[in-house]
Amino acid sequence: MKNTKLLYIVGITLVATLGGLLFGYDTAVISGAEGALQTYFTDSLGLSSFIHGLTVSSALIGCIIGGFLSGTFSSKFGRKLTLIIAAFLFLASALGSAYPEFLFFTPGEPSIALLATFNFYRIIGGIGVGLASAVAPMYIGEIAPPNLRGRLVALNQFAIIFGMLVVYFVNWGIARGESLAWINELGWRYMFASETIPALLFLLLLFFVPETPRYLVSQQKDDKAMDILLKTYDMTMAKATLYEIKNSFDHKKEKLFAYGRGIIAIGILLSVFQQFVGINVALYYAPRIFESMGAGRDASLMQTIIMGLVNVIFTVIAIVTVDKVGRKPLLIIGSIGMTIGMFGVAGLAYFEQIGTATLVFIIIYTASFMMSWGPVVWVLLSEIFPNKIRGQALAIAVAFQWAANYFVSSTYPPMMEISGAMTYGIYGLMSLLSALFVWKFIPETKGKSLEELEIILKKSQAEKAVTNQ
Repeated sequence: MKNTKLLYIVGITLVATLGGLLFGYDTAVISGAEGALQTYFTDSLGLSSFIHGLTVSSALIGCIIGGFLSGTFSSKFGRKLTLIIAAFLFLASALGSAYPEFLFFTPGEPSIALLATFNFYRIIGGIGVGLASAVAPMYIGEIAPPNLRGRLVALNQFAIIFGMLVVYFVNWGIARGESLAWINELGWRYMFASETIPALLFLLLLFFVPETPRYLVSQQKDDKAMDILLKTYDMTMAKATLYEIKNSFDHKKEKLFAYGRGIIAIGILLSVFQQFVGINVALYYAPRIFESMGAGRDASLMQTIIMGLVNVIFTVIAIVTVDKVGRKPLLIIGSIGMTIGMFGVAGLAYFEQIGTATLVFIIIYTASFMMSWGPVVWVLLSEIFPNKIRGQALAIAVAFQWAANYFVSSTYPPMMEISGAMTYGIYGLMSLLSALFVWKFIPETKGKSLEELEIILKKSQAEKAVTNQ
């Protein structure tokens, strides 16, 4: 592949991964602001911790909605326009969350209505996250050559983790050296407002990237699809790829379960296992976990940054190896590492030996996730669904993923009140079950075009139909 073509592919991939960066930024910004939000809203209004929990997790409600909408939006409006809509939502959410008093309320006077307005803006941002979480990897998967697809889609996960790391630094920088009263009054606003910078950059750059060839073919715009393919392949390969894509659309419109319920179930279970192993407990509650180990507020934020750096390093390992080692081996290795990490934390919690060893096991766990289930699930979800149902199927899988995220994140505090050892033990068990699931049900997809994978899927379904007769 000529360097100019490679640079073109990498360039438009990097623009798409800004959606992943904002995904990570928007979901993690709350970790630095949640204490101030509790003081500013919950405590001052005499509300319960349950209301505070709903406020902290309200963006996840939007993520579920955005996940469900992503299939309809990406099929009706296209992948590119859906990402533009997500960028607008990110921008609106950042500004609205930072200054929810805009137009209707008096600054510095919290009320139930103002809290509801703040949650509305967070849900708006969550919808953007839900759209971007599904469509960004879909966009990259549809535009990337087969030999690069794993690495390029995995870049989206790198962007998610990098976005989290960036906002950890931003939150720490805003809070560092300031009084608690200033953070509770103004600091949290700066944290949310900081998201406007990447959101605006994402929005502007999206106007310079193309629509995907596969979407263009689905809209009978073959000439435009060929123009894009010629920027990523030589003439011979571009023609062959266009022929494959057209052939996959040359049949009558197929229903969601035309390829069997099995492939939809695999997509859903991949998404659910990715959350049931407990990763977002480690990401969302990291500062509080480290504070429970005896670290002060500043130290816990710094340990969170260290964890973020480890996550970035191991995500890079996944990017480098996913097209060489393959998807399936990485998932199994990661599951084993997560099992060791979570059972280690569970054992220490059971014997009440919370300390440095706990930090080591948490890092083993998160590092294992970041080199496997973090990026590789997104790669697989962008690959396993056939062209005609990809938007619908991916939307369902992503919606289940966000629902599972919400369930795990909201059940963590009450489970910890019962038993920390039990809680971490359950996440360890889920990690072990995820390895068995991958070994038994997940096919290897590296090095194959999306259309080749579709043919393999059709043959598999045909063989099952013959066997069942």
